[in-house]
Amino acid sequence: MKIEIRNGRIIDPANQLDGVQSLFIADGKIVAIGTAPAAFNADSIIDASGQIVCPGLVDLRAHLREPGEEHKGTIASETRAAARGGITTLCCPPNTHPVIDTPAVAELVQRHADAAGFARVLPLGALTQGLAGSAITEMHALKTAGCVGVSNAMQPLGSTLILRRAMEYAATHGLTVFIHAEEAALANNGCVHEGAVGSRLGLPGIPIAAETVAVAATLALVEETGARVHFPMLSSKRALQKIARAKYDGQPVSCDVSAHHLHLTEIDLLGFNSQCHVRPPLRTQRDMEGLRKGVANGTVAAICSDHQPHEADAKLAPFSATEAGISALETLLPLALRVVDDGVLSMTQMIASLTDQPATILGVEAGTLSPGRQADICIFDPERYWTLDSNSMLSRGHNTPFLNWEMKGEVTRTLLGGKTVYERT
Repeated sequence: MKIEIRNGRIIDPANQLDGVQSLFIADGKIVAIGTAPAAFNADSIIDASGQIVCPGLVDLRAHLREPGEEHKGTIASETRAAARGGITTLCCPPNTHPVIDTPAVAELVQRHADAAGFARVLPLGALTQGLAGSAITEMHALKTAGCVGVSNAMQPLGSTLILRRAMEYAATHGLTVFIHAEEAALANNGCVHEGAVGSRLGLPGIPIAAETVAVAATLALVEETGARVHFPMLSSKRALQKIARAKYDGQPVSCDVSAHHLHLTEIDLLGFNSQCHVRPPLRTQRDMEGLRKGVANGTVAAICSDHQPHEADAKLAPFSATEAGISALETLLPLALRVVDDGVLSMTQMIASLTDQPATILGVEAGTLSPGRQADICIFDPERYWTLDSNSMLSRGHNTPFLNWEMKGEVTRTLLGGKTVYERT
């Protein structure tokens, strides 16, 4: 099928495009922008007047729960929610059941995603077998099976020596190591930021030092090994300062932040709001402002959803016994747009942080509208207001502090390989 998307404002940061033009698709790929190819006769015309046409969003961190926790979500249900959010490429961590530490599990995840047909799913392979933190996995086999990087998810490693050996092994295969920056002993089973609010609520805290110590130790090993390292979901201003220095020194490191850390702080925990129980924890106003500054100046390369769907019961226990995480795929774009409205980012910068820049971190051909690439496209109305409610959410998890919030900016259509996988009704 040949498709023309006309009258939309095309924004493609990778190609420095920003203007009202037409986009042409044939055989599931982008064939031209601006002027139609010779003898191009569209079978379908999509009118995007007043809307933005950009590459399909690339989310660096989304827990899809399958295999092993299908009561929380499935690959089909969560990628369907991703399509509603304009997300066409997802990176999932390896902490499934069983763990993604063998090619068989990595291939299973991708087969189920292909069968669902809503989004492309790129798994991270486990850094250690069973995420137990001791024996290193067969990374070459995981890469061959489609893993775009390796991670130990949120599980600690047995020692920095194991981390060093794992980074050396990953470097020989050109794999990016995704490091959850939390020093387990300092975190000490905490569940909130170690500060005034946590003390007032009587909840065990996680100090900022738990993050900065882990970042510093890893950066020292980057210098030794030359491994490419990405730090997902950083939460503190001090950690970003260390990343900025490492990048200035030419180290092969990058980082991202979650959308909710750009809007919420420890104050939102008051009343023991378990919907705000996340890991890493929500920190201070200064940290939130530091993260926003890091996104604006390029220290932070990407904004992710850190999507973690849960069943209702997971958030009903006493705060410290509830499960951490937010169902976040459907709010990633509108929360990022709020940062634009707040004057922190331009529209182009925001779209780059959700498309081209995360794709570059993963080393995949996504996040751009270059002719010849797959027609993975997000079309959204940046001025449309809508309300997030549990009846309309497509994710199985309705655990979000943004429930019943009025959102600005709504996806109207998502195309995957030239095929419409979501359309607002």
